Amino acid sequence: MQGVWRELAGLVLPVDCAGCGRPRTELCAQCRRALVREGRGALRVTPRPGPEGLPPVWAGAPYADEVRAVLLAHKERGALRLARPLGAALAGAVRRVRGGGAPVLVPVPSARRAVAGRGHDPVRRIARAAAADLRRGGAGARVLTVLRQCRPVADQAGLSAPQRLANMAGALEVRGGAGRLLAGAPVVLVDDLVTTGATLAEASRAVAAAGGRVAGAAVVAAPRSAFEIKWN
Repeated sequence: MQGVWRELAGLVLPVDCAGCGRPRTELCAQCRRALVREGRGALRVTPRPGPEGLPPVWAGAPYADEVRAVLLAHKERGALRLARPLGAALAGAVRRVRGGGAPVLVPVPSARRAVAGRGHDPVRRIARAAAADLRRGGAGARVLTVLRQCRPVADQAGLSAPQRLANMAGALEVRGGAGRLLAGAPVVLVDDLVTTGATLAEASRAVAAAGGRVAGAAVVAAPRSAFEIKWN
């Protein structure tokens, strides 16, 4: 219900741009362009040191400035209508994954307590918006929310790369009986942000263990230091 009330409030109350604060617009044209890198497309990213088993990762934008503000507004402050522009950025990254065939987008799961606290699952919402964007562009795409946490994990904030790897090791699994849904299609793991890559590596392991074929991963944003090509 929290998410419903937030959406209704956004329809009737004046808002400022989530990226730069420009008045009376939820997302201004300049910040919208920053999310899609002003039409120049997503780039390949590699966290260093990258964890074993990390698939190729593509990011739509650098995690900084306006992009960071927009992601946080959607994730932590419930600006739910931002899912569509964030989904467009994610869709751009999905298009760069070489998988062949219509991709299956598998969101990285959030902890139940985090979803309850926020009133929504931000990654799942962005994934669905990305799939809709891909379909509007003529590319088949669907979302399967088949991953779940099979044991408690600590909050990743503040953990080092080795600590994050240990924290996520063996923490994810494909829901019972859902492995058959992954057969025969390229799986693209999706998340809002990649930092060390520990979560995506664990998600890749879990999907592969269930018989899925991971073609790559796509995220809305990544730190500038992770981009293989210098971000201009």
